[in-house]
Amino acid sequence: MEHRAGLGTVVREWGRIGCVGFGGPPAHIALLRQLCVERRRWLDAQEFEDAIAACNLLPGPASTELAIFCAWRVRGRVGALAGGLAFILPGLACILALSALFLAGTPPLWVKGAGAGAGAAVAAVAVQAGWTLLRPSWARAGKAGRARQVRWAAYLLAGGAAAATIGPWLVLVLLGCGLGELAGARVRDGAARSAGEAAGGEAAAGEATPGEAAAGEATGKTRGIAVLPGLLAGADRVAGAAGGGVLGGVAWVAFKVGALSFGGGFVIIPMMRADAVGRGWMTGAQFLNAVALGQITPGPVVQTVSAVGYAAAGLGGGLLAALVAFSPSFVFVLAGAGYFSVLRTSRVAQAFLDGAGPAAIGAILGSAILLAGTLREPWQFAVLAGAAVLLLGPALPVVRRGVVLTLLAAAATGLLVALAGGPLPH
Repeated sequence: MEHRAGLGTVVREWGRIGCVGFGGPPAHIALLRQLCVERRRWLDAQEFEDAIAACNLLPGPASTELAIFCAWRVRGRVGALAGGLAFILPGLACILALSALFLAGTPPLWVKGAGAGAGAAVAAVAVQAGWTLLRPSWARAGKAGRARQVRWAAYLLAGGAAAATIGPWLVLVLLGCGLGELAGARVRDGAARSAGEAAGGEAAAGEATPGEAAAGEATGKTRGIAVLPGLLAGADRVAGAAGGGVLGGVAWVAFKVGALSFGGGFVIIPMMRADAVGRGWMTGAQFLNAVALGQITPGPVVQTVSAVGYAAAGLGGGLLAALVAFSPSFVFVLAGAGYFSVLRTSRVAQAFLDGAGPAAIGAILGSAILLAGTLREPWQFAVLAGAAVLLLGPALPVVRRGVVLTLLAAAATGLLVALAGGPLPH
């Protein structure tokens, strides 16, 4: 592969994005586009758009995978490793430092207040994240007809209900929706082919339609879905027994985040919360703090899992969580980057995402219910309402603010409440 930049350039540019990339995936994509397409012209616009689409078809943090892919195109495998690490490490350092402050056993009063305020706004951030994805996804479904919209709504509701009620098993719902849509493709294309044959348009013998090929591949996968609950439950028990129970558990949570979650971001919240709070690593209020830290620090939002790892096992746990959560992204890109153009046009991948995509959006919205249910003090609900106005008020452009500023304002409100002697969650 042609090297389009030196390794030092990759480390410097990707490290810069890792330092200033506040605001999650939209900010990361804009910065990468500005660097690789507009300023340096290392990639053309079409290739960049195809890479975005391909990364969205993969499990794990899509913007991180896009950063690794762009570095691979610029400087090969070594560049992918160096650029990916340069993109991830600044945010990791920030979130581990803040975790030491906010997740301490007895944090100072001002820290508790700021954490309670920022945590109160997190549910509004989840709604905003889901809403920005919901509208274009619904519009795409509408182009495929009424039946597609009905299925879209069913997948959305399934993801939302799973996130709000059965967080640890959310991954099964996402996979089930994707595989269900793939299986449905076989039925629909089979019916269409039969109608064509009846009308005298019989296809060539032995030649399968694209939908049949996609769904045929899905059939074996659909059979396997029945054994996934047992496999995941067994893996959870093994993880609990490994490493004294803690490090093995941290590794398992991080693996689910990095390799088994479609949609990234807030899709991972229900899975992480079930383990973090259920295993006693964090309280519900501390988990809200961790999610807020993942939002206000630069770099990938998935860094939240590092805060969970820190709460469970200190600095070693935080580093282990980051290593396990981000390793699949490097593997997916280094092993499959050469096939991204094929993945982009794959009927199998597109059909799977037609089911898993709406379910992931529903899971993001469902996580807001889960997060809001953790709030305890009346003033926190007032902060949540204010954050919703700042993030979701399209009719109030003067008032509307970004995620980072909203969370900082919420933290400042909590700080004032604490200094005034107001009640704080335990």
